[in-house]
Amino acid sequence: MIESYIALDLETTGLSPSEDRILEIGAVKVKDGTICDRYETLVNPGMAISSRIRELTGIDDAMAAAGKGTRAAVTELVEFCEDLPLLGHNILFDYSFVKKNAVNFGLLFEKDGVDTLKIARTLLPDLEHKNLTYLCGYYQIARERAHRASDDACAAMELYRRLAAEFPDSPAELFAPKQLVYKCKKQGPITPAQKGYLNDLIKYHKITLSVQIDTLTKNEASRIIDRIISEHGRIVR
Repeated sequence: MIESYIALDLETTGLSPSEDRILEIGAVKVKDGTICDRYETLVNPGMAISSRIRELTGIDDAMAAAGKGTRAAVTELVEFCEDLPLLGHNILFDYSFVKKNAVNFGLLFEKDGVDTLKIARTLLPDLEHKNLTYLCGYYQIARERAHRASDDACAAMELYRRLAAEFPDSPAELFAPKQLVYKCKKQGPITPAQKGYLNDLIKYHKITLSVQIDTLTKNEASRIIDRIISEHGRIVR
């Protein structure tokens, strides 16, 4: 097993990196097997949080609104990670959200990673479930706040250690970092023309958006405009 890495977990507004946003970041820096630093912050996603996510995480709109802006949080996280590999449960999910934002902000974030979910699927094929909650119960790993980023990052770190200890004769490559691949193109911010037209559509159809217009990318704005036209129609002058 590796002894130096960043245990990472995110809470997000949904499951799609292209459409959803980061809500909370929890990262634990481990060097030579010892925790030496932590990074934890709520992130203001610039959109309303669904009831499902509120129930799952306990994070409400007021809490999120007090969080850091996405650019600041992601920039700080990228700096915090240094050149260390990542570790997490289904780590590609978390990586994809960070990578998408890093690309948009012009930041380099190419990483190797260790996925405790893949390790568990290989070593514990007969277990009924392989999600982090179930595995924490199976190994009696303490987790005070399930589905909160910092606690889940620490839980994945402890799970990695437990699995390595229980299966010492497993192939070394199973516990070794592998290249994380998530391809995405840089998305520019909403254009002034899009912003003006979107505001006109909202006023004309008397609708309310759950997302702050200034936080939209050009692609996100296009999708919302198309959806409004599809559901409500164009502006008739």
